[in-house]
Amino acid sequence: MALNYIWIFFFVVAFVIGLVKLIFFGDVNIFPEMMNSTFVMAKTGFEVSLGLTGVLTLWMGIMKIGEKGGVVKVFSRLVGPFFNKLFPSLGKDHPAHGSILMNITANMLNLDNAATPMGLKAMKEMQETNPSATSASDAQIMFLVLNASGLTIIPISIMVYRAQLGAVNPSDVFIPILLATFFSTMAGLMSVAWKQKINLLDKTIIAYIGGLTAIIGSIIWYFSRIDKEQIQTISSVASNLIIFSIIISFIVLAFRKKVNVYDTFIEGAKEGFSTAIMIIPYLIAILVAIGVFRTSGALEWLMSGITWTFQQVGINTDFTPALPTGLMKSLSGSGSRGMMVDVMKNYGADSFAGRVACTIQGSSDTTFYILAVYFGSVGIKNTRYALPCALIADFTGLVAAIFMAYLFFH
Repeated sequence: MALNYIWIFFFVVAFVIGLVKLIFFGDVNIFPEMMNSTFVMAKTGFEVSLGLTGVLTLWMGIMKIGEKGGVVKVFSRLVGPFFNKLFPSLGKDHPAHGSILMNITANMLNLDNAATPMGLKAMKEMQETNPSATSASDAQIMFLVLNASGLTIIPISIMVYRAQLGAVNPSDVFIPILLATFFSTMAGLMSVAWKQKINLLDKTIIAYIGGLTAIIGSIIWYFSRIDKEQIQTISSVASNLIIFSIIISFIVLAFRKKVNVYDTFIEGAKEGFSTAIMIIPYLIAILVAIGVFRTSGALEWLMSGITWTFQQVGINTDFTPALPTGLMKSLSGSGSRGMMVDVMKNYGADSFAGRVACTIQGSSDTTFYILAVYFGSVGIKNTRYALPCALIADFTGLVAAIFMAYLFFH
């Protein structure tokens, strides 16, 4: 629904600005240019989507190997004790625990096809013991905010888009995204824990959060002490080494479970091909709207206003072209994806703005969509404090993404 209004808004605003330019400034070229932009962006959307087919097919095949090899269960065992502490109202033997762990783990591995069904199942199981049929329980709110914060270990889709749009090293945003999404998740978790009076000083919680924070802090401290060329070199090598190691571990686990690795890859690859084809109309729709909005001058005026505001307080404004991605992120996954592609198309995939947009895109998930789907599936109407906590996570992820981009790429 949000994307519907955004799409209409882009076209209506562009049309009004076009009329103003035509009537008051005599710009007779504005409407021909706007119409031409619709054809150009439709072609761009198709070419980008078509180019995604090969890389997305590859990664979906690899992810299917990991899924059948038991990677989700391995992760569930690793984070199980931690997540059990975050849902005290459920009790230790609640049937939703398994679905929650599987969903969060699948999200971390970017397994959307596995994550959403398990998430809906977890919501249904929690609803069965929810004292209110229409008001979100504490456990459901914690679960939704963790989903909205979008903690992802492997940002496959972003790397795929970067590869398609000509990035020299598509995975160079891997570590910055991992750091940004960590801060987003921590902000969401802590805001919900504060509202629910969950004891964050519990030894299990401290062990997990403290250990992870120490690792993240050490990474930031190390990278802040070396020059930019070293940062990019080390980040590039480490990112690719980690990702390749994950691929190998997926294959080894699947082989140990006597999974037919090749056939499993083909199974997943077919899903990747279908996904790439399904993306075409959505990407074309949002890119055409953005193209018209940009050609009319509306986007330029918006960004000029934001840039001027930051300049007045002495803040570097090199990141501002990527801000539309962040402004769209909570509202629409397709919209923010289109904005990210638009930035890379106009500034370059390896430009600072392009990398900022990619880092922002990976820093959190689409809050309003997740809230509508997950709560809507069980008839929840009173979401209580779920939305504010999720938006805190989104904002934290946005700010962290910008800081990480400056640390690694500026």
